[in-house]
Amino acid sequence: MKRPLALLAAILLASTLHAVEGKWTPQQVLQLDRAWLKKLGLELPPERLWDPKRGTGLLAGTVNVGGCSGGFISPEGLFITNHHCLFGLLQEHSTPQNDIITNGYVASSRAGELRGKSLRLTIPRTFTDVTQQVLAAVPAGADDAQRQRAIEKKGNELVEACEKRPATRCRVAAFDGGVQYVLVDAQEISDVRLVYAPPRAVGEYGGEIDNWMWPRHTGDFAIGRAYVDDAPLKTEFHFPLSTRGIKPGEFVMVLGYPGTTYRSLIAPEMEERRDLFFTRRRDVFGEWIRILEESTKESEEGRIAVADNLKTLLNRFKNAEGQLAGFRRGSIVEKQRAADEAVLAWAKARPEHAAAAEAYRGLVANIEEQKKTFDRDFLLTNVSPTSLSPVPMGPKALYFATAVARSAVERRKPDSEREPLYMERNLPRVRERMEREQKNLFLPADRRMLEAVVRRALALPPSQRIAAIDRAFGSGDAAAAIERMYAETKIFDLAERLKMLGESPEQLRSRHDPLVDLGFALEEDLRDLQQRRDRWEGTGSRLRPLWRRAVAAHAGRPIAPDANSTLRVSFAHVKGYRPRDGVFYVPQTTLSGVIEKHTGEEPFDVPDPILAAAAKKEYGPWKDAALDDVPVNFLADADTTGGNSGSPVVNGRGEVVGVNFDRVWENVANDFGYNPEIARNISVDIRYLLWLLDRVENADSLLRELGIRK
Repeated sequence: MKRPLALLAAILLASTLHAVEGKWTPQQVLQLDRAWLKKLGLELPPERLWDPKRGTGLLAGTVNVGGCSGGFISPEGLFITNHHCLFGLLQEHSTPQNDIITNGYVASSRAGELRGKSLRLTIPRTFTDVTQQVLAAVPAGADDAQRQRAIEKKGNELVEACEKRPATRCRVAAFDGGVQYVLVDAQEISDVRLVYAPPRAVGEYGGEIDNWMWPRHTGDFAIGRAYVDDAPLKTEFHFPLSTRGIKPGEFVMVLGYPGTTYRSLIAPEMEERRDLFFTRRRDVFGEWIRILEESTKESEEGRIAVADNLKTLLNRFKNAEGQLAGFRRGSIVEKQRAADEAVLAWAKARPEHAAAAEAYRGLVANIEEQKKTFDRDFLLTNVSPTSLSPVPMGPKALYFATAVARSAVERRKPDSEREPLYMERNLPRVRERMEREQKNLFLPADRRMLEAVVRRALALPPSQRIAAIDRAFGSGDAAAAIERMYAETKIFDLAERLKMLGESPEQLRSRHDPLVDLGFALEEDLRDLQQRRDRWEGTGSRLRPLWRRAVAAHAGRPIAPDANSTLRVSFAHVKGYRPRDGVFYVPQTTLSGVIEKHTGEEPFDVPDPILAAAAKKEYGPWKDAALDDVPVNFLADADTTGGNSGSPVVNGRGEVVGVNFDRVWENVANDFGYNPEIARNISVDIRYLLWLLDRVENADSLLRELGIRK
């Protein structure tokens, strides 16, 4: 990146007392006070983390793992991430006869490493400020919809030029809704293989009971390897593993690709997230979870097929519950309203920020308009692919049908004018996802999910009806109509579906396939939604920068931009917290705690080899002297969110001490504001992984590659 975020440029010389809060870009780290970073515990010079001349550094050892984070841990392409981040790869290779989801997997040699069909890694190379180029592409006098389309088109052109280099993946990332636009250039690795994953009873120990909770005893880690031209990737940067581990009070950094946070929103927008978005997500996803669980009770094949989707739904459902609880507990909307009013009063007396009040009113009007069709739009968004959600969580029938129809329509446009998901650069990914999702398809469950979607759509108020659903199911027996569609369609046949992806609209319509026809009918509703979104997003990109500049100037201190899936670093210390009156949680858990929770039944069923190894108390070098035990999980006050799953947690010397995988329940609503009293992330201690590899798996070759064993 040629220069730091525009809104921060004037204030990064201010006090950094509040800088522990924040997901900082690599370039911003170089703007922070060196003495302060050293006092925190950073032993490396900041330039080791990121060299502004080269545009790279140790932080580039942090990779994006299909929406999760990970870190290279050997010069031969080994990377560490979460068990749940490689779960799809486990599912891809699992069968009822060889259930590696349940049993775990250790590759005995490189020849035994299991390749995934669609998982990719990206490794950051350069970051370039393209704000002026993007904004200059907006025509004079453009309305908000035209503005958004011009911004998107220019972004597509920049990406197309960037990706002329082979094995390259680029994107234009918007910071805080349009304050700055950055072209991210990354190396893409398409050959990713599974090296090690513990049994599910380790990787998911505690299940949904413990999810988002503390104390935690979960071994949520896995190891993969990146390959190029059928040979392990030679990594320029990697993180050595710390055998000494971590102690309470010590400094750590969490490196990764946090997905989405909402701290740049104004109070009415946060209110919409509380009253509509998370409420509907909880209700709709809760229903889909029940359907998947009930439909697969008697089928081992079905259980494996829905495992990946069910895991994601369960996590998002519980996250929604935690967000709603956090809104109530922290009075988040009320606090944001007070903060907004303070900025408005401050800006009123300063002519240079006079436009902030008008921008605020425009943002309020924008969200009020979106609320009028929220339920309709929420349902459409979760059953059809978008650039933000290429594989929606709803029934595969609607995903397949709308993807096939939209691909055919979009491919008729010039490439730079298409929706990003259907640009030429992304069509191979669409095809791979279509192929990969065959493994996730279980027709009895899918039929019931479609029935649930149709019931919800038919119950919408008149002003929010989905025309395609009304025409297909509005009269007569909807369940019978769905049954006929499933019986007559060919879209569930993988070979036919892949063939459909290359056909024109006329060829597809001539098939008279009932689900394909439904996809084309829904295309009209989706096009209407896209047009309205273009207008809303264009309004936001015009107004939010005016507001955010006023917020930054009023704060008078560094403000890290909202998470947007770009490379970030958060600083922290290992520490416990008080969740409520009279209770204090210590920051570490142990192997003895794992055994103490053992009941012999899911989700607290410790595998026999681990029980046997733990009973011997042969902890070896992995014992923490202060705990007199093998440490399992630890807490820190890092500023994290979704997308930080799998983030390497490193000490001040750049050594991996853990792998981030969760937040505590009280901290779920951290996406809307950082509270240092309860802001705690949960990581698995690297010594637990090493103890398992050493004393349970006897993974000598892997330990030698990691530099742990001679």
